[in-house]
Amino acid sequence: MMAVSHGPAAVFLNPFQFFLPWWPNFTLSGRYSMITCRDISYSIGKRTLWEDATFTIPQNAKVGVVGYNGCGKTTLFRLLRGELHLDSGNIDKPKRLRIQSVRQEIDNQEEKLLSFVLSADAEWQSLNAALNEEQDAERIAEICDRFQMIDGYTAESRASEILHGLGFSQEDVFKTLSCFSGGWQMRVALAATLFAPSDLLLLDEPTNHLDLETTLWLEDYLTQVDKTLLVISHDRHFLNHLCTHILHIHHGEIKLYTGNYDTFEITRRTQEIAQSKAREKQEKNREHLQSFVDRFRYKASKAKQAQSRLKMLARMESIPPLVPDAATTFSFPSPQSIDRILLSIKNGSAGYGSHRVLHDLDLRIDLGDRIGVLGANGKGKSTLARLLAGKLELQEGKLQVTKGLKVAYFSQQLTETLSLRQTPVEALGSVLVGYPEAQIRSQLARFGLSQSKAETRVELLSGGEKTRLLLALITRDAPHLLILDEPTNHLDIDSKEALIKALQDYGGAVIIIAHDFFTLEAVCDQLWLIDDGHCRPYAGDLEDYRRSLFRKSSQSVARSPSNSAKSQPNTAPKLASLEREMESVRTKKLELERRMGQNFDAQIRIEWEQQQELLAKLEDQWLEITEAAESI
Repeated sequence: MMAVSHGPAAVFLNPFQFFLPWWPNFTLSGRYSMITCRDISYSIGKRTLWEDATFTIPQNAKVGVVGYNGCGKTTLFRLLRGELHLDSGNIDKPKRLRIQSVRQEIDNQEEKLLSFVLSADAEWQSLNAALNEEQDAERIAEICDRFQMIDGYTAESRASEILHGLGFSQEDVFKTLSCFSGGWQMRVALAATLFAPSDLLLLDEPTNHLDLETTLWLEDYLTQVDKTLLVISHDRHFLNHLCTHILHIHHGEIKLYTGNYDTFEITRRTQEIAQSKAREKQEKNREHLQSFVDRFRYKASKAKQAQSRLKMLARMESIPPLVPDAATTFSFPSPQSIDRILLSIKNGSAGYGSHRVLHDLDLRIDLGDRIGVLGANGKGKSTLARLLAGKLELQEGKLQVTKGLKVAYFSQQLTETLSLRQTPVEALGSVLVGYPEAQIRSQLARFGLSQSKAETRVELLSGGEKTRLLLALITRDAPHLLILDEPTNHLDIDSKEALIKALQDYGGAVIIIAHDFFTLEAVCDQLWLIDDGHCRPYAGDLEDYRRSLFRKSSQSVARSPSNSAKSQPNTAPKLASLEREMESVRTKKLELERRMGQNFDAQIRIEWEQQQELLAKLEDQWLEITEAAESI
């Protein structure tokens, strides 16, 4: 569960306080120059994360924070929020800096989504309440001036737009949080964080619980916001399209690079080559000087020159050797020979019980295929994966599977089935009964689980290490077909690139569902799109798909993640009528908000309040009918 973390507000004298003694102290959104970290050091126990690091974050920069798992990326965010204290050094930032980030708690499960998001703006919430309660005309005018100043009349439409962008339908925004799963509640918390006023936005892996469609929307949204952003992400495409800078944490150092992730890699590689050459040149010079000293140090005629060279050696500042990144490996076992056509489906339908998710399926998978599955959450991607993996039977149609086909199926939910008290060696040994321990360890090593990690209990492994263990388990029999449902969620960039290389070299077929644009682009040579219950080949490439998503209005995207039952036939006309009325009222409200934004008028405000009351009544009626239908 997640909720918004509001940064510490600075106290200031509000110009309206003399007239409005109840007015709270809100943070002003004044400009600030930058954030500077000077000689910062921080340790956890005996492990030093970084030492004497200095860097500056420019105003309005979009900064991707990268580095291997455990290097201190999340710790840096906690230090910026003031939750932790440095061992030494200083973080200089404006006193009135408003920081927003996402945290792991939602208290009131009965609050409606739109209300929860709006509550992230404390000033809007207070002013809105005051407008409804205040009777004094002079004070109402003062409140309205401030309300207009903070763009308060468009708050509901802005909040709704963010929720729609993150995958919620028009009806969803008026449901309570309790209607949604933990993953969808994380989206609500992200929406609240994006909506809340801020100068500095800290986002830690914001795309982990999003599908490809909402990831692309978030990327576009963050590109346009006028604030400084620090984002921890292992999504290379996301970092390339969003970031103006990369903050790299590596072996105790923190360094800021200008440009996106690809530019950072090129710059870093160029600097490493230059450093390596400079060190090599220095070592040759050092050897030459030392040779002269050793040769003439005790010779009277050359003693002075030898002493001079000794001083040169002492003054010479050593260029440190490069610290290589830890090697990241993935390697899938080669499958045995088999017929080229692995499986096919004719006139197929699939779903759960009487509920049909997919229909009219005509699909074929050949050995060597690399297929990426596209489609919004809830459209049936995971249903298709379970069907192809043999975890779900067809409701209708014919499934033909070639003799001897071995299929491996990966899903993030399967990591929850791992025994936490076992080590990877014990977990793999329990399914490879009778196999030599050396062979078991060899299979684990294929997926980067070293000897020490192979002997570590599962409960102590990171999310990425659990993913590696699961891949080792499901591929132990050298499958012909890999079905991977979001395999990259907990992998860092180096691990993702190692996985991509392994999938490119793999001799079997691959079906992959992922929100990671770069992985899909690098692995897949075919795309399937699931929409309206159909799964069909997609004629374009991923860039075409990206452009098609941006052409769609967010208002037309109707994805309902809650587990609500379908309305009974006799309630459908009533619901449709109410929805048309609500849409009409919202349109009128938006027009009134636009007019108030141009020139405030008391009569327009009265009309706006009337429309607000009418909308609330219509929403209550809609919820009553829906809840009654769900209880049947």
